[in-house]
Amino acid sequence: MKKSFSLIAAIAIVAISMSSCVSKKEYEALKSNYDGMKNDYASLQNEYNTLQGKYQASQIDFAKSQTNGKSLEERLKDAQKLNAELKRQYEELKKSLDNSLNQNQQGNINISKLVDEINASNAFIKHLVEAKSKSDSLNQALTNKLTRSLSKDELKEVDVQVLKGVVYISLADNMLYKSGSYEINERASETLSKIAKIIMDYKDYEVLIEGNTDNVPISRTNIRNNWDLSCLRASSVVQALQNTYGVDPKRLSAAGRGEYNPISNNNTELGRQRNRRTQIIITPKLDQFMELIDEAPETK
Repeated sequence: MKKSFSLIAAIAIVAISMSSCVSKKEYEALKSNYDGMKNDYASLQNEYNTLQGKYQASQIDFAKSQTNGKSLEERLKDAQKLNAELKRQYEELKKSLDNSLNQNQQGNINISKLVDEINASNAFIKHLVEAKSKSDSLNQALTNKLTRSLSKDELKEVDVQVLKGVVYISLADNMLYKSGSYEINERASETLSKIAKIIMDYKDYEVLIEGNTDNVPISRTNIRNNWDLSCLRASSVVQALQNTYGVDPKRLSAAGRGEYNPISNNNTELGRQRNRRTQIIITPKLDQFMELIDEAPETK
């Protein structure tokens, strides 16, 4: 019995030491479970001692009966009955103790798995936090480098922001294109060259060029509507970055959103002017995010 109690204590100590990896609340729950099982064991131990005492007393009574010939046979039968009952109770008690030990061992196995899963999850969360922190730092460095390279006049027509881990460079249409056209004017070449240099320094980022217009219908024979105009303008910037400034075309893509992604009210001239813009959107490559997902710990 002492050996069994030592086993319970050893398992419980391991469980409690493992609980240092988990929260205080989980530790208190495990400790409470251990204390309950310890009390149950003590109660069963007391019952066992009582039964053993009864058994020893019956043996003494039986020995005394040997010196008294009166009702010897009856005393023998009573002693045998008591002995059989004590053995039955002893077996039940032993079975109960064995079940308690098995449950405790299974509980510690489950606790061990839970602790391993919690530790794996914590490690993955830490990895994601570090990755996000690195991404935020790179985005901030990119933004600072770009704004420092642009002149005060250029910054009046170029807006640089970081939103949800993505760098947005918004350029006014009157700076980039000839009026009502998708052809890039000469005034934009210097600004685009500075942006292209930053893009080439950050080779692990994808670049999306997105064209946007106001809601005033376009009236040109070779351009059907604002969808066409926004797509053609985005394509012009993409081809300039590739052909004139040497940006790898595999990193570039063009998209047109027409008049359907406004940032201001089209009822005023100032609002329409703000909506007529081309955005250069710089984002981490998608496969980098997929790699992070692949590194997530498996849970059962």
